[in-house]
Amino acid sequence: MASPADRYPLLARIRQPTDIHGLSDAQLVELADELRAAIVDTVSNTGGHLGASLGTVELTIALHRELCSPRDRVVWDVGHQAYGHKLLTGRLPDFDTLRQYGGTSGFLRRVESEHDIMGAGHASTSISYSAGLAEAQRQTGRFDGHVVAVIGDGALTGGLAYEGLNQAGALGLPITVLLNDNGMSIGENVGALSKLFQRIRIDPALTKVREGIEDRLGGLPGATELGAHVRDATKSLWFAQGALFEALGFAYLGPVDGHDISAVRRALRTTLEKDRPVVVHALTTKGKGYGPAEHDGEAMHGASPFVIESGKAKKRTPGPASYTKVFGDALVAEAERDPRVVGITAAMSKGTGMQQMIERFPDRTFDVGIAEQHAVVFACGLAIEGYRPVCAIYSTFLQRAFDPIVHDVAIQGLPVTFAIDRGGLVGDDGPTHHGVFDLAYLRAIPGMTIMAPMDEAEMVHMLHTALRHDGPVAFRYPRGAGLGVDLPERPSALPIGEAEVLEHGEEVALIGYGYGASLAVDAANEIRDATGTRPTVVNARFCKPIDAHLMRQLAARHDLLVTVEDHSAMAGFGSAVLESLDTVEARVLRLGIPDRFVDHGKRELLLEEVGLTAGAVAARTVRALTSPAAGIASA
Repeated sequence: MASPADRYPLLARIRQPTDIHGLSDAQLVELADELRAAIVDTVSNTGGHLGASLGTVELTIALHRELCSPRDRVVWDVGHQAYGHKLLTGRLPDFDTLRQYGGTSGFLRRVESEHDIMGAGHASTSISYSAGLAEAQRQTGRFDGHVVAVIGDGALTGGLAYEGLNQAGALGLPITVLLNDNGMSIGENVGALSKLFQRIRIDPALTKVREGIEDRLGGLPGATELGAHVRDATKSLWFAQGALFEALGFAYLGPVDGHDISAVRRALRTTLEKDRPVVVHALTTKGKGYGPAEHDGEAMHGASPFVIESGKAKKRTPGPASYTKVFGDALVAEAERDPRVVGITAAMSKGTGMQQMIERFPDRTFDVGIAEQHAVVFACGLAIEGYRPVCAIYSTFLQRAFDPIVHDVAIQGLPVTFAIDRGGLVGDDGPTHHGVFDLAYLRAIPGMTIMAPMDEAEMVHMLHTALRHDGPVAFRYPRGAGLGVDLPERPSALPIGEAEVLEHGEEVALIGYGYGASLAVDAANEIRDATGTRPTVVNARFCKPIDAHLMRQLAARHDLLVTVEDHSAMAGFGSAVLESLDTVEARVLRLGIPDRFVDHGKRELLLEEVGLTAGAVAARTVRALTSPAAGIASA
């Protein structure tokens, strides 16, 4: 296989971004081609966020051509659009390890490069970061570097972006917001603001009309002041989004062709000279330069390994349907039975399985954009009027909605269901995306019912149960394929707060929650084969209300209780078991995610790293049985 120097001769010479300062315009265009080739070549093997990074290649080159990173601060919103940035900051030699265990992160990380000013995996944060950076420079009198926030138009569906705009504009901070407008977040953008942006994309002639008016006014004798007023008026008339930014204290420049390096450089030079906040509006195409990614930006947003020639995913061994697919089908079935059922997602219609609802019940399904807090409060309004809303949101993103879950759902006791996808370790996206904290923050909320299925069939029952419960309910399930069990023809409501004993045994009880239940079954078999001891195995099903009566019975009849969960061991299901045994003497070994942020890599490797495999659970259980071990809590 050819070396990087052979495949990308110009890019291979770039060790740091200032190395491109001496390149000619023609070489910069050549560099863009090599960046695209390197991104496509790598992501076809590793998977990753393809479309977003292909769309920012020219923006990235223009930024690093005009700036001197890290003195100048380039703040990338989310980081999934920054593969080109990684390549221009010396990471080409390791780029083929993208998202692999022990390799290059799929997002930005401060520990990975001095050019990664911040590390975040969630949207809408870059403007707030930039405002803080610029204000720190002003406070210390160190105006030795520019601050540029690169934010996609999809991220402007998140309210945090406007909080940052409001503060930066009020303070008059000299930051440049480079708006990467490709008409997409993960899928097509939603909401009123996206329609304003779309008007520009559909009719670029509006730009020429405005420019013509301004040029003619500028040529009138004594019309300088009049021209300024009319210029502002025409900008408000033709570019409502420009007026919005200017109302918040930002100068507005654009739109410019985001794939024209020279045009973006000119715009940046103009804004960097201004001692005030400025928005540069750049129009781009998600997936630019690679046909399959341009054709289907959502499918190739987070791409699996694929065949470059076709863009089709590489063949994988067929297996059981994913939890996400089963959830989506089950929700449609519930909506067919009950007209009160509505679906809500936050810019993740395909990722959460909500696409099935959109196709079957488009008038009863709502994508609110990257706005988790709004999704929850919107659901509350629907619930007050008698509907049964289901909010399908990834565990890691639901964290953003904690406050409205408390104040707007739980305090009012509203029947809002939270279908929490990607519970547990999700794999290649790493620590910002692992869903390992939802139990910790949800079970502290009075009135919440919290469940987790051991398989996809039980998840169908749990959705049915949630929709028939008069109060808030959350159930979580992992990313990826189910266990392949048969699905029920018609779901049944589970008795709230009741666990299920899968196997009666002696000496030790393995109590699994969610994925931990199937793991407990496998570990029990290994313990029996290794020691002859036949453990009791329990599928907890409920974390809140927990089956406290059964937990006390188990403690009375066994020498050791072992809780197994793919959640933070701190404040998770195991902690709930301990709390249920507050008046009972018992030895409890809690197995879960350790108190640290787990890195990226294949889920199987990460589970092995944290000791959540059948063999590891069995080994730790046997050690605890044979000798009092550190880490065992006494209730």
